[in-house]
Amino acid sequence: SMPDQELLAAAKRGELQTTDGLVAQARRMIKDERIRGLALEFGGNWLDFRHFENHNSVDRQRFPSFNADLRQSMFEEPIRFFMHVAQKDRSILDFLYADYTLVDSTLARHYAISAPDLTPGQWLRTDAARTLQRGGLLPMAVFQTQNAPGLRTSPVKRGYWVVRRLLGEHIPPPPPNVPELPSDEGVGNLTLREQLVRHREDPNCATCHQKFDAIGLAFEGYGPIGELRSRDLGDRPVDAHAVFPGGVEGEGLAGLKDYLKQHRQDEFIENLCRKMLGYALGRKLMLSDTSTIATMQEKLKTNQDRFSAVIESIVLSPQFRNHRGRQDFTQH
Repeated sequence: SMPDQELLAAAKRGELQTTDGLVAQARRMIKDERIRGLALEFGGNWLDFRHFENHNSVDRQRFPSFNADLRQSMFEEPIRFFMHVAQKDRSILDFLYADYTLVDSTLARHYAISAPDLTPGQWLRTDAARTLQRGGLLPMAVFQTQNAPGLRTSPVKRGYWVVRRLLGEHIPPPPPNVPELPSDEGVGNLTLREQLVRHREDPNCATCHQKFDAIGLAFEGYGPIGELRSRDLGDRPVDAHAVFPGGVEGEGLAGLKDYLKQHRQDEFIENLCRKMLGYALGRKLMLSDTSTIATMQEKLKTNQDRFSAVIESIVLSPQFRNHRGRQDFTQH
């Protein structure tokens, strides 16, 4: 939105031409409630939940608890979580590894979290998340639900979401005429895991699927609306064991978090830096932005990976402070 009076006054005094002035205003604005705009627009597009409010692929007869209130609460959770990380200047690694989340009464009921004193519309941070296999972005019901077709889970879509959205890995589009998996996991004798093994026997599919299928299988303990489960819709025991890319083995959410921490964390950090810088500049990144990405990563290392380090690196960058002229764009 438009700058507020304090920001306009700082500009008039020339304070936005100084490093200290820019940093002071950036820190002030991060704590403002209007940080919700960044959480919704940047977070919603980065994590691909911006249109979840209109999500209608869930079978309401099979999952009657998925009503408009629950859908809205699912949509709101990553927004509130992003705001919390920003306003409290938490580590950006909380997005991956946090042992807490934020819930209202509807979401607390869905997650089986005890929160008896919550009034309608009230949200609170709960530190009981880890014991209930929650915490951070990965197990949020909004992402588990959005990346499931309705009557089954989808290790393919869930794994793809992690490597594409969180890690920034480019995956080419699938080849034409890819055989569809059954629409209902309660039908047939094979589990989704067994069907995916057959799917990967096609060499045209195997190269890409080996990058994300195992990551998606680690989420099999979450049903089609992100509910915890021990048996699938065919009443078969759920198997959340995964052999991640590189041959690393893990079990469920904890195993996935360990894998990311040990082997893919730098990819997550670089991807978030690139996404934030591109959003702030309002354009695609170029080769000349590489040094700013490196500066952002170094500042994170020396500042306990705090959210403010990302923002301050951006507002102090020459790209942010100096707009390219129209002639520069036409020449390039």
